[in-house]
Amino acid sequence: MEKTPTLLADDARRTRSDGAQSRERLLLAATRLFAEQGFAKTSTREIALAAGTNIASISYYFGDKAGLYRAAFTEPSPGCEANLEAFTASDATLRETLEGFYGILMADLKRGDRARLSMRLWFREMLEPTGVWAEEIDNGIKPAHAALVMVLGRHLGLATPDDDLLRLGFSVVGLAVQLMVTRDVIDRINPHLLESDAAIDAWMARLVDYGEAMVNAELARRKAGAAQPAQPITKPRKKKA
Repeated sequence: MEKTPTLLADDARRTRSDGAQSRERLLLAATRLFAEQGFAKTSTREIALAAGTNIASISYYFGDKAGLYRAAFTEPSPGCEANLEAFTASDATLRETLEGFYGILMADLKRGDRARLSMRLWFREMLEPTGVWAEEIDNGIKPAHAALVMVLGRHLGLATPDDDLLRLGFSVVGLAVQLMVTRDVIDRINPHLLESDAAIDAWMARLVDYGEAMVNAELARRKAGAAQPAQPITKPRKKKA
């Protein structure tokens, strides 16, 4: 008996769903094992066993072990480079810019244990580099940082960035990165501060406040410096013999 078009469509959807679940299980198992053991000491057989699938699935979905590692490292958290439009709108206020920027970074914390695993994998990559971290800096973080610096420079009225603007950019990012890097410390000392989506949203609102204050402080510093009259250059007096 031939299947009707409806049954064929149902089978196709089920196959796609099963495939997506298998791929997700592989990513989760790989992230955990790579974070615990590193790339070199983790085998594809071990990953497949932990994911409840076969080794051929790794080749099917990711090409090879290196492809799976790269996906585990980059896919769970797209990062700011994938969402530049969220904080680079030319007509956005400073506060809207910071809301868009921190909204992207803080969303990662809402992934709970997946976020912790991803951060541990990043630490492992820094300790035992495979080259993926360097690629992420060049292809992801660097362009996103340049976009943030451009936007902050626009709010400060700067046509070209200087070293202080670059420092400001890293400092604005650092407010959020500190939460990711020290998540375990925060959970140990004051776990309620990040224990729910509402708590994370509350912290994000404070980050916007802090970031806005930093940018305004830099603007005030520059204005104060520009208002200072130039000091006359005096030659040192020669000592009498």
